[in-house]
Amino acid sequence: MPINLDEALGAELDPVEFSWTSSDVQLYHLALGAGQDPMDKRELRYLVDDTPQVLPTFANVAASFHMTEPPQVKFPGIDIELSKVLHASEAVSAPAPIPPSGTGVAVTKFTDIWDKGKAAVIWSETTVKTPEGTPLWTQKRSIFARGEGGFGGERGLSTSSEPPQREPDYELSIAVSPQQALLYRMCGDRNPLHSDPDFAAAAGFPRPILHGLCTYGMTCKAMVDALLDGDTSRVGSYGARFAGVVFPGETLTARVWKDGDGFRAVVMAPARDDAVALAGVELIPA
Repeated sequence: MPINLDEALGAELDPVEFSWTSSDVQLYHLALGAGQDPMDKRELRYLVDDTPQVLPTFANVAASFHMTEPPQVKFPGIDIELSKVLHASEAVSAPAPIPPSGTGVAVTKFTDIWDKGKAAVIWSETTVKTPEGTPLWTQKRSIFARGEGGFGGERGLSTSSEPPQREPDYELSIAVSPQQALLYRMCGDRNPLHSDPDFAAAAGFPRPILHGLCTYGMTCKAMVDALLDGDTSRVGSYGARFAGVVFPGETLTARVWKDGDGFRAVVMAPARDDAVALAGVELIPA
């Protein structure tokens, strides 16, 4: 059904209370490839029982971690088939390190809806606090909905950002295992695009693709490990745009530039002529 801009824009969803445990955090980190060297004490910080350090990107999946059904895109003024939706961007900021277990209350509101003619871009912001009201983190997200434009809204700004016109300061290798998507789907995203070869073929892909949020999390971990001594508490904010697909079994390259107090990056698939997977990656230390 067409987007109802008057109803959707500014709509605030009912608060959602959720909890997570240190086991959830451990599984999330394993799904990003943590622990490949089980003798590396820096790696074990992600996987220790009860008190693992937490990548800030866990916040982007914490509320949906135990979902076992494919997600629905059905909100006030918005009702879109899942097959039409692409994840466009994701970002998270946190005033303090995320605890390894806890309870949060999430409130989501729709902040912008852009009419791109043949598609719509829908922006949302989710603020998460403890039940007592202490801020935990803020997420910002956009989705690209094919065929949902033409509803008379503003076209919006361009979100493209070019990397610096110089050689990167760092190049990081990110290995994606053949079963990476099958493991990552245990973190709550059961979209069959990432596990069902027939569904992927119907969507135009030769085989299931990796979750964008998995590439996003793996890149954050690679940058934290290489640039922040593997210390997740040193991350203030992190975000990226989803620019292309990743296939399980590939090895990606993150080209990273020091930019003021933070870092910018682009993630590419060298085996596919440097096809861009993530663009506009930005990590700002705390």
